[in-house]
Amino acid sequence: MDDIKNACANHIFGTYARFPVAFVKGEGCRLWDDAGREYLDFLAGIAVCSLGHCHPEVTRAITENADKLVHVSNLFYTYPQVELAADLTRLSFADKVFFCNSGAEANEAAIKLARKYSRDRFGPGRHHIITMKDSFHGRTMATLSATGQSKLHNGFEPLMNGFSFVDFGSLPAVEAAITDKTCAVMLEPVQGEGGLNFPPPGYLKKLKALCRDKNLLLIFDEVQSGMGRTGSLFAYEQEDVTPDIMSLAKALAGGLPMGAMLATDEVGTAFTPGTHASTFGGGPLVASAALATLRIISDPGFLAKVRETGAYFLDRLAWIKSRHSLVRAVRGRGLMVGLDLEVPGAGFVSACLEKGMVINCTHEKVLRFVPPLIVGPPEIDRLIAVLDEILDKEIQ
Repeated sequence: MDDIKNACANHIFGTYARFPVAFVKGEGCRLWDDAGREYLDFLAGIAVCSLGHCHPEVTRAITENADKLVHVSNLFYTYPQVELAADLTRLSFADKVFFCNSGAEANEAAIKLARKYSRDRFGPGRHHIITMKDSFHGRTMATLSATGQSKLHNGFEPLMNGFSFVDFGSLPAVEAAITDKTCAVMLEPVQGEGGLNFPPPGYLKKLKALCRDKNLLLIFDEVQSGMGRTGSLFAYEQEDVTPDIMSLAKALAGGLPMGAMLATDEVGTAFTPGTHASTFGGGPLVASAALATLRIISDPGFLAKVRETGAYFLDRLAWIKSRHSLVRAVRGRGLMVGLDLEVPGAGFVSACLEKGMVINCTHEKVLRFVPPLIVGPPEIDRLIAVLDEILDKEIQ
């Protein structure tokens, strides 16, 4: 461990405060470190490995296609990319897909598309986008500027202009922020990094109506909430509303880096050859992994199981709350679940890791659980036992 820590310190930028564990193997919901110790993974690479580690069908897709074709550029057609786009549009509101490599890139594409569409339709001047406080859209300069967390802005000012932040869930706040320069409203249907926050019932549907009334585009960032995480393929499906633009990433390719920006035909016409591009976006290798992942996760029986397991998880966390005054609230939908604490959560994350449970803390006091979607009651019960034990110690 000392050797790898020193090598990391010497050769890799210190942008992560890493835990003193080196993982070398994964299978399903389990991980093993270089000493052979086993862990249960309730983080899944931060909602990335939604089918668990090394799922056989995803692994098969990767290995078979690595032997055929890895990259040729988007100057040519490749079958896996086109098949994946067809599946994504068939399963969503969208008509067109732009592929990239990450959630930040997908959101960057969404921002560019919204501005370009607005300029094409209404002329110059409409570039302002309303986003939410406590949102997280990425760490590029544009997506950081769109992120409503000032602590993440520190040191990178001046940020890009054209963004303003309002309270998540407040329709009057959005309405008050609209100006003659506004072109879109951008938000996560469920805020992940902001502390697992859910909108009030009916809010998203009313927001869509407001956007329609004001000729604004509605952008949903489903980088974390999409791909089955909340119990439906996309979180918006549970709100009886569709966006004009949506971003995906994280779980899309089963652990390989892939992002996607989806939009309706009307909006998508603003992107023409030369307006946007990604060298690696939607390459045949990652697209093959995404095809295998999507076809498993989109199965209605699979999603029903996610909802069933999520309900069990929430019930067990409610039991934890009933026993420990340090727990302020339990929030969740599907397998996107949080335990809101009265005290900072970093110590609890470390204590869980020492007992073989991988979780993390977001927004300082919210323990976040985004396990592989294949997790079951036995794994959840093991986590609950550990949480019960460490909360008894009231770690600060």
